[in-house]
Amino acid sequence: MPALTLMVVGTASSAGKSLLVTALCRLFRRRGWSVAPFKAQNMSLNSFVTPEGGEIGRAQASQAEAAGLPPSVLMNPILLKPTTNRKSQVIVLGRVEADLAAPDYYAVKDRWRPVVLESFRTLAGRHQAVIIEGAGSPAEINLMEGDFVNLGLAAEIGAPAILVGDIDRGGVFAALYGTVQLLPPREQATVKGLVINKFRGDLAILEPGLKRLEELLGLPVLGVIPYAKFALDEEDSLTDRLERRGFEAEVKLAVIRLPRLSNFTDFAVFDALPGVGLSYVDEPASLAGADLIIIPGSKNTLEDMAFLEKSGLAGAVRRAAAAGTVVVGLCAGFQMLGRMIHDPHGVESGLGSVPGLGLLEVETTFARDKRTVQAAHRLRPAAGPLAETGGLTLAGYEIHMGETSLSPGQAPLADDLADGRPTGAVRADGRVFGSYLHGFFDNLDFTRRFLAGLGRLRPGGQPVGETAPATYQEIKEREYERLADLVEASLPFEKILALMRAGG
Repeated sequence: MPALTLMVVGTASSAGKSLLVTALCRLFRRRGWSVAPFKAQNMSLNSFVTPEGGEIGRAQASQAEAAGLPPSVLMNPILLKPTTNRKSQVIVLGRVEADLAAPDYYAVKDRWRPVVLESFRTLAGRHQAVIIEGAGSPAEINLMEGDFVNLGLAAEIGAPAILVGDIDRGGVFAALYGTVQLLPPREQATVKGLVINKFRGDLAILEPGLKRLEELLGLPVLGVIPYAKFALDEEDSLTDRLERRGFEAEVKLAVIRLPRLSNFTDFAVFDALPGVGLSYVDEPASLAGADLIIIPGSKNTLEDMAFLEKSGLAGAVRRAAAAGTVVVGLCAGFQMLGRMIHDPHGVESGLGSVPGLGLLEVETTFARDKRTVQAAHRLRPAAGPLAETGGLTLAGYEIHMGETSLSPGQAPLADDLADGRPTGAVRADGRVFGSYLHGFFDNLDFTRRFLAGLGRLRPGGQPVGETAPATYQEIKEREYERLADLVEASLPFEKILALMRAGG
């Protein structure tokens, strides 16, 4: 029997497509179905490395987890990672294939249509259901010709689609109506129902509008999903997570909001830890009072290093580190902590070599090939906030172009269990360290001990985060279930299943 399919599209980015697909994957799994997520093309700087070493969007990895599957490159055959305002790295089936400006990509994108269709058909042949996520809006009238990402794909494979609108941003009726009306007849015919997401208030007040919308479009409103927050990974830069200011908490963490910030999902775990407040900052004054400064990943390390210097953040970080504030760099952030960053092949922006922050005795040189691998690192004994973490094994994944060399006398942070080589770096007092490992803080045994060490550094400080669940996976499982419960109460499973059985 062929797999049942459903496409979820939205009136705009961040309408809630990713979380709705995640919820549906969990609901099908609850009922014993073999279900897989699929997104033909994703544009995101939040990515994940699959077990086979391929790179996909982080949202598809979460959706696979909700479905009870290992992530696969088949679930996101095309990933676009912006490197500048005009160019993106094109990743096909998990591997970098090109670095193209938008006009060049759209001129040649048809070469990847067979890859998308074959990936979908392979998934559909292995599973009973496939839940497909669209990209952005399906009504981008300048991009509709030859579409195989949104409703053009739905029409080609015979998948019914539901359209999601975000009422929290305002204008949801116009957004839903306008999206449908802009669609060409073939694609409009795939839309079988509407969903309103992120609703706050009295549903009775909304109902007259729902009825009028149904009359105007001849489509049912399948459900209204209440506004709720979840401690789950997000892929979209429009998330309000990046606007958070959490310095009222006991332990204060500041993540520098780089212009090309990538993998901010590395810090989602802190949302679930009591006594921890996390803020995203982009000016020097905002670092005042931070117990921990984190320099995150970046898709353009050299340009973001230039941003740190120009904005005054580089000087502020150096001064904070000299005063004893703990500073951590992950991936590109690790590279920025070093003395120099070299780009001899023009991999990024052609800036050549630039000085780093000079907080660790390391230098990074970009290579032509990207390292994408799941990894496990065993921490070496260290001082300061890391004093209780020596010998712990941290699991995660690496995504980087650079290779970092340590000067004589510079202590490594850990050893890679795959080949025994030293990795990362740590200052002698343990208050500055860097690592290539994404998912570093997802290892809660380490994170609890590290936060306790941070707490002890403060005058009269106390450990924090000790009441957190044993593993981050427990947190995510709780959130997947909570998300599925919310969606099922608002959007009955039987309605969705009936649409899928009726087809496109």
